[in-house]
Amino acid sequence: MREILPVLEDWYAAGEPFGLATVVAVSRSAPRDPGAAMAVGPGDEAVGSVSGGCVEGAVFELAREVAASGGARLETFGYSDEDAFAVGLTCGGEITVLVRPVTRDLDPSFGAVAASVAAGEPVAVATVTDGPARRGATLAVWPDRTSGTLGTSGLDAAVAADARGELALGATGVRHYGPRGQRREDAVPVFLHSFAPPPRMLVFGAIDYAAAVARIGDFLGYRVTVCDARPVFATPRRFPAGVEVVVAWPHRYLRGTDTDGRTVICVLTHDPKFDVPLLEVALRRPAAYVGAMGSRRTHDERRGRLVEAGLTERELSRLRSPVGLDLGARTPEEVAVSVAAEIVALRWGGSGVPLTATTGAVHPPRAAR
Repeated sequence: MREILPVLEDWYAAGEPFGLATVVAVSRSAPRDPGAAMAVGPGDEAVGSVSGGCVEGAVFELAREVAASGGARLETFGYSDEDAFAVGLTCGGEITVLVRPVTRDLDPSFGAVAASVAAGEPVAVATVTDGPARRGATLAVWPDRTSGTLGTSGLDAAVAADARGELALGATGVRHYGPRGQRREDAVPVFLHSFAPPPRMLVFGAIDYAAAVARIGDFLGYRVTVCDARPVFATPRRFPAGVEVVVAWPHRYLRGTDTDGRTVICVLTHDPKFDVPLLEVALRRPAAYVGAMGSRRTHDERRGRLVEAGLTERELSRLRSPVGLDLGARTPEEVAVSVAAEIVALRWGGSGVPLTATTGAVHPPRAAR
């Protein structure tokens, strides 16, 4: 959704109605996660994707119909053994897609939501998918305010409270309520779509490897900061546009900046005077990933210094060193792919083993929330 919002914002600002299809539920080996979106606007222009190609044609037609009729639709697509030519997912999974019309009258909050996402401000959008409440009704929820309604004040209040909790976690999914927001009823399914600010990637050491890691981090959607104490290396022109470059001692910068459970920290200096004090701080901070570059000898020496500095075995177990997966990488760009592969595998619980050597679903189902 983030990728197509600039186009949708232009259509919305121009008063052009469009049909917006959003994946609200998946099962088995579905190709896209909840929140994946596709829209069809003026001149039958289509942007985005809900399945990577399997059911795009059918969703395109649905979005056109919905934009013209003004009524939302909920459709489920899956592979059909009985009719291999039926519209379905050849991967064997199943997705449920909500297709709703978007106009200024039907969704007066859409422009404000798009502006908040573009500005990196946290916002969640709650949308009724079925039940006695109006399908397609939306409620936009910010940490300090709401806009729109799902039909009743009780439902709005209950959903807003849950949406703020999901937003804090960066979580997206379906919750169930009664028509007036009753927690123990399931008549009204509501899709909560969180637009949390992008996670941070902190890259320490402004070397050529850092430029490649920063580039792939930006590509993966991270908000990237490169930090180095040496101003001759820490210059913006050496890094992609949009990457923040900071001249500061790494451990001092890290102490003074925010991290959370989604933050990625890459230590690429492989210089003890920078690495050891930096990793002392990093391994005691909230972070999804802490990786450090260096040979095995460098790793062993660095680990010894960290033990001397008082880090516990539990803290040291968080360190991914030498950094990256074993891809045989040589160039900075190849090393960046190796680092990114390890980050993605750790994020989703991947094994790093070639898929040809595994069995079962390519995309295992996630644990239900």
